[in-house]
Amino acid sequence: MTKLLWDQPGEHRFETGVDQGVLYIPTNGVYSIGYAWNGLTALTESPSGAEASAVYANNKKYLNLMSAEEFGATLEAFTYPDAFIPCDGGAAPSQGVTIGQQPRKEFGLAYRTKVGTDTNPELGYKLHMVYGCLAAPSERAYATVNDTPEAMPLSWEISTTPVNITGHKPTAILTIDSTKVTAANLLALENALYGTVGTDPRLPLPDEVVGMFAGGIVNATPTMPTFVSATGVITIPAITGVIYKRADTNATVVGTTTIAGTTGANLIIYAIPAAGYQFPAGVDDDWLFTRTA
Repeated sequence: MTKLLWDQPGEHRFETGVDQGVLYIPTNGVYSIGYAWNGLTALTESPSGAEASAVYANNKKYLNLMSAEEFGATLEAFTYPDAFIPCDGGAAPSQGVTIGQQPRKEFGLAYRTKVGTDTNPELGYKLHMVYGCLAAPSERAYATVNDTPEAMPLSWEISTTPVNITGHKPTAILTIDSTKVTAANLLALENALYGTVGTDPRLPLPDEVVGMFAGGIVNATPTMPTFVSATGVITIPAITGVIYKRADTNATVVGTTTIAGTTGANLIIYAIPAAGYQFPAGVDDDWLFTRTA
């Protein structure tokens, strides 16, 4: 054992800022495409629950029972991606027309906060991933332009529904500290979150994220399915670590699948890595097939 020391150089750690916000819209539980969120000004994490309820027996305190913990947040920004309109209770029947008070769509988020110390203010950063989000209706205060004009701030209260993670209770948030993980594993996650040339950004589910940092992540390379244009039959290759999906339903496909319809009908097949796998940067992972008869 060594003697405890306080306030040593480089140990005054702090966290600040928020940037690189990304919105992810899920389909059938898969967050398969992301949108850059510009104008993000603040994101306040607001966990709740986990409150102790005392139980008494034999005239004394017997135990504490803890209530379930929930994750919520307040998101503030000057603007938002168009893809967020359905998440904010809007519908767009045509370009430039928005209808309010519609069903609110679930979404996912990723954002980054800076980590520093007294000796290195740019030490690193944390990546935060939030799943199962729903945005509550928010107030908007329109005001006249005066001699001190300000951009109108927007704000949303966010609640979450946890998703499953193997070996742990379901969770709505994961955080990765860049100062405590390997650069290669961090790059694999960022390539997924932000996309690469030829690869769309996506939000990996918790099991996949954990697998990326478990030391067992393996490269897998998807190959293009074979296609008979006259019949519309697409044959899916069997590749370990690669999952193929139909873009119209986001359903996993194995063996063969067929484009419904006749001449001109088309279908996109895309690939995602299975848990514990990653695709090399720049690999082609989606293909458009068109039926000719």
